[in-house]
Amino acid sequence: MLIIGIAGGTGSGKTTVVNKIIDSFPAGEVAVLPQDSYYKDSSHVPVEERSKINFDEPAAIEWSLLVEHLKQLKEGKSIEMPTYSYLTCTRQPETIRVEPRDVIIVEGILVLTDPVLRDMLDVKCFVDADADDRLIRVISRDCVERGRTPKMVLDRYEAILKPMHLQYIEPTKRFADLIIPQGGKNTVAIGLLTDYIEGQLKRGGKLS
Repeated sequence: MLIIGIAGGTGSGKTTVVNKIIDSFPAGEVAVLPQDSYYKDSSHVPVEERSKINFDEPAAIEWSLLVEHLKQLKEGKSIEMPTYSYLTCTRQPETIRVEPRDVIIVEGILVLTDPVLRDMLDVKCFVDADADDRLIRVISRDCVERGRTPKMVLDRYEAILKPMHLQYIEPTKRFADLIIPQGGKNTVAIGLLTDYIEGQLKRGGKLS
């Protein structure tokens, strides 16, 4: 099993990179564990306070559960991955069954901040993009998917996203084995990564 960590700022294009990797391999070859699925449950927080939750700091993630699930997958066991709703800021009762696969991708803005998780990653990637490009993507995404107004997104960007990016996310670039500038548009870097993954799997006798 090859475990790939893909980090980078909000709106940097991580999901696009992940999808291009998945599309490069046979169906069912790659499983993805999104960091967002492991946000701590906030159902105990009053509804009016939930909009103030800082999702961009490591303390928001239940790292112990994510690490435990990775260990179980490495042991050949399936897991029940949690699901999380940004609309209610709560963990949902539904789970998603994830089976062990030859390639596991752990994707999220803070993936390289946790030292225990970082040590479990065979390949560490950082998807890089200009701040203005990331902001445009965040505005588009949050207004459509999370019911926020452009002003809400901009206020949150100034108060949380930008300072948290500078404090927690950008510094983890130094841990990366591969930095992918221009996000999902960088077909050369994505191609190098997929070639490496395929080579490792062939070396381990996982691909015919």
